[in-house]
Amino acid sequence: MSRDLPKARKRFGQHFLRDQRVLVDIADALGDVSQRTVVEIGPGRGALTDLLVQRAARVVAVEVDRDLVQHLRARYAGRNNVEIVEGDVLDRPLAPLADGPYVLAGNVPYYITTPIIFHALALPRPEVAVYLVQKEVAERMAAPPGDKTYGALSVNLQAVVNVELLRRVPPGAFNPPPAVDSAVVRLVPRATPDIEPEFEERFRRFVLAAFGLRRKQMVRVLRTVAHLDADTAQAVCADCGISPEARPETLAPSDFARVVRALALRPRPD
Repeated sequence: MSRDLPKARKRFGQHFLRDQRVLVDIADALGDVSQRTVVEIGPGRGALTDLLVQRAARVVAVEVDRDLVQHLRARYAGRNNVEIVEGDVLDRPLAPLADGPYVLAGNVPYYITTPIIFHALALPRPEVAVYLVQKEVAERMAAPPGDKTYGALSVNLQAVVNVELLRRVPPGAFNPPPAVDSAVVRLVPRATPDIEPEFEERFRRFVLAAFGLRRKQMVRVLRTVAHLDADTAQAVCADCGISPEARPETLAPSDFARVVRALALRPRPD
C-alpha cells in the first residue's frame, strides 16, 4: 500500500477492504452492471471502485472524507463514467444522484449502518443493494421469526426486500482490521412487498415500538402503542388472525403489516 494514500480516520469509522476475493464477490453480487448506474457508498481509497468502473456504465461514489475525495477525483480523472460526490450520504437522496434506475454497493461505517440501510430504502429503491456490514447486523437483517436475533431491523427489511447473507469476511480482510467479523449481504426489492408504500412509515414506527415491548403479548403491545382499550386490542388481533398472546418476536412481517393496515384503516372515535 502506497504511503501516499490517505490514512484511515477513526472518526469516520474507516476500515478499508483490501481482500481482492471479497471485492470481486461484492462486485459479482451486483449482477451485470454494464448498462447500469452503480451508486457506491463509502468508496474509501477506491478498491471496490476500481472494479466497478471497469464493469458499470456509470459509477457515482459518495464519500464524506475530504482527503479521500481529492484522492478519488485524481485517481479517476481520466474516466468519464465516474462521479465523485463529496458529502454525508445521509444528507443526499440516492435516486436523484443516480438520475434513474440504479444498484447500490457500500462498505458502510458500522456506527451508522442501520441509518444508511433505511436511507437507501427510500423509494425508488435500488434494484439491488450489496452491503459489507458487521456480521451480527447481517444476521439480524436475515433472521427469521423466532430467532434470537430477529427484531425490528429484520421485520422492517424483510417486509419490503429479500435479504441474502452471502459470505463472512474476517477482520484480516481490512486495513486496519476491525475488532469484529463482517459479512456481505444482498437486498433485492420484493415483487410484492408486505406493506404498501403509503403505510411504510407507519409500519416502521409501529414495529420499532412493538419490539421495544418484545416480551409483552400483542394485546398489551396494541394497548400501549396504539392506545387501545382491552376489547379493541382483542378485536384487532382477531381481525388480523393473530393470537392476543403472541409476542412480537414470533410474528412474521406480514403479520405486522396486517396489524398496521388494520390500525390505519380503523375508524377513529368521534
